Amino acid sequence: MENEISHADARRITTRWPLISGISAVVLAVLLGALIATRSTPLSLDQLVLDDFLRIRADVFTDPALVMNFLGGGWFGVFVVPLGGALAFFLAQRRWAAVYFLAASAISAGVVQLLKSLFSRARPDQILVTSDFGSFPSGHVANAATLSVVLILLLQRRWVIIVGVIYTILMILSRTYLGAHWLSDTIGGALVGIGIAVILWAPFARTLSAETET
Repeated sequence: MENEISHADARRITTRWPLISGISAVVLAVLLGALIATRSTPLSLDQLVLDDFLRIRADVFTDPALVMNFLGGGWFGVFVVPLGGALAFFLAQRRWAAVYFLAASAISAGVVQLLKSLFSRARPDQILVTSDFGSFPSGHVANAATLSVVLILLLQRRWVIIVGVIYTILMILSRTYLGAHWLSDTIGGALVGIGIAVILWAPFARTLSAETET
């Protein structure tokens, strides 16, 4: 009986920490958006960081930033990456991993669009790319963070953690450099992406673990 209780407790703990940490991240993103919505001017840090990027704009930085813009959004980031990733896991006979990958990507994108509509924050005037209305939160960064966390949880490799962190940071920097977002937009996007990926891990954790062991 003691072993049965301990196993049950362990399962509850396994599902509890993703829910608590993931929900906390999304709540922080909403609170940040609410704080921004109360202001008529950008946060001082937002303006300072944007001004710094404006001073260093040059082709050597703009071209890589435009590549990141392509990778993280539009038809490639919204459709090709989620569908391609899900297909890869499906072909590797990890069907629940494919479902989790696709669900996390879709729900993260949906939450981003919901918050964009809720807060309706204007983008910086110095934007270098064409984007839809709604600066908070950054969809590109949310996509990058979701992708990174999902792959980290599914593959559990140190190199995946390193690549995922670098990719997300580069996306944050590129979005701010291009003037597509304020820095706080990218932080909000990262919180949403991480939060959704971790929240969804809770219901999938046991199934994914069993799938990996078979």
